[in-house]
Amino acid sequence: MKKNILKSVVVLVIIMSLTGCTKYIKNEKKQILKNEKNGQNVVDNILCQPTDKNLLKIYDQYNKKAKKSNKINIDDLPKCENLKVTGGKYEGIWTTVFVKPLAWFIIKIGNLVKNYGLGLILATILIRLVVYPFTKKAALQSEMLKKAQPELEKLEKKYKNKNDQESMMKKSQEMLIIYKKYNINPMAGCLFSLIQLPLFFAFYEAISRIPALFEENFLGFQLGTSPAIAVFSQGKYYYLIFIILIFFATYFSFKLNSGASMSKEQEKSMKIMSNFMVVFMTIVSFSISSGIAIYWITSNVFTIIQNLIVKKERK
Repeated sequence: MKKNILKSVVVLVIIMSLTGCTKYIKNEKKQILKNEKNGQNVVDNILCQPTDKNLLKIYDQYNKKAKKSNKINIDDLPKCENLKVTGGKYEGIWTTVFVKPLAWFIIKIGNLVKNYGLGLILATILIRLVVYPFTKKAALQSEMLKKAQPELEKLEKKYKNKNDQESMMKKSQEMLIIYKKYNINPMAGCLFSLIQLPLFFAFYEAISRIPALFEENFLGFQLGTSPAIAVFSQGKYYYLIFIILIFFATYFSFKLNSGASMSKEQEKSMKIMSNFMVVFMTIVSFSISSGIAIYWITSNVFTIIQNLIVKKERK
């Protein structure tokens, strides 16, 4: 069953990578062009019209040198506030089913609250509320596995040196009895991963391809600028707050999800993996845009609150 889940994830990643991912425009030297104003890579397949004069100038200069088939027709794109789910040409399953609907949703909420940064936060919360029954179930399963841990450890000791087929069958049967006793579904924990993965990539794509978002300013932060560009090129050290928030949000999100049914060796390996992911995301946070950082922080804070609620309910 776990192999089937893994195959599903691999297939999902392949679909996402082959159908409609963000593309960037390059110069004659095959270098990705950047917007000097915010240091962001200039997107080829944007979903709506940009308004930033510097960015429009880059597209104009690129079109003068590009072949006819490679030109980016800005005028053919809708204004961001008028973006439609069914608008534009077909770009594959990934863009059609995930990216465009999400981009439209963020834009609509942004129009409603008169700020696309706030719209991004509210869209993240609303979508997490929609999938809350699934993510809550996964968190609850983790808590029940902790409760069943002493009995599962006894079972492991009982069959420690018994590798014959009969013993393994008995072990599986007894394990199923324990799972039934605590109302545990081993596959429920995989639901969150299957939901979280496409959500992250969809938000990443939508934020990268909506000029209204990456041109927006929210609470003094330019959403298209990464902390690295803001700090090292512009001297805006207050962008380091994103690094700090991502570190703590990721750390506590993993910490509250840890401790499910595992042996000491598995727990040690999981701890190493969790620490690696926290360090990895902290390093990556230097180069991602502020908009993506806001999504990541909001989503992880939601996960932390959700897990605290589940723990309280279990007690």
